[in-house]
Amino acid sequence: MANHKSSEKRIRQTVRRTAVNRKRESRIKSFLKKVEASIATGNKSAANNALKEAQPHLMKGVSAGVLKLGTVSRKISRLSSRIKQLAA
Repeated sequence: MANHKSSEKRIRQTVRRTAVNRKRESRIKSFLKKVEASIATGNKSAANNALKEAQPHLMKGVSAGVLKLGTVSRKISRLSSRIKQLAA
């Protein structure tokens, strides 16, 4: 249990930030699921649009510190290569 006023404040901040980060992670996962679903259906234009819609949210996750840049870059790269393969 917190004994100092500053540690009580840090606990409040951590709780608030955790809630924000969880919501952000959930939103990112939802966008990625939309991309995966459109790839599964084989609709290239829908998959492309879903990926374009997901990219800003992924990068916001990076700037917020929820995800690492390398992880997001890898995900975007792999998804875009899968979308390209849909035409072939």
